[in-house]
Amino acid sequence: MSDLNKLLDSVRGGDKTAFEDLYERMKKPLFTIILRITHDFAQSEDILQELFLKIYLSTPENTANPRAYMCRMARNLAIDSVRRKKTEVGLEEAEHHAWHPQDDSAAELDIENAIMALAERERQIVTLHLNGGLKFREVAAIMELPLGTVLWAYRKAINELRSTLGGVI
Repeated sequence: MSDLNKLLDSVRGGDKTAFEDLYERMKKPLFTIILRITHDFAQSEDILQELFLKIYLSTPENTANPRAYMCRMARNLAIDSVRRKKTEVGLEEAEHHAWHPQDDSAAELDIENAIMALAERERQIVTLHLNGGLKFREVAAIMELPLGTVLWAYRKAINELRSTLGGVI
């Protein structure tokens, strides 16, 4: 049984310390997934809060891959929220609202801006794989795409990032 499964079992049993541990462990990758879909820091914070509330109130039993389960929930909640909002955010506004920790270097900001410039599908694939820590087959399952399509889109996105960043990555 994985550490995340143990934490989820404890959360299901009402252990608040386990919930805090789960939150601390998963908040950053889940927030990154959400932010890259919504392009809105405040909206992403709200969705993250909603996500962890759902996890706390109705944690499923025997989740084969809890990380993939939580990443799928984050992605779905973010997409639903964007659909409800029915507004498109331009790149300039996304950059304005994008979360950039104060200790980020200029190179990290360049990488983040380059990722935000990717097409939505490619950005989600890169984010789920790199930030979510998911395997490509898990990304394919979450996005309901063939594995070959996910691999092709990931390679395309990485090549585009390399081109944009002048070979930094």
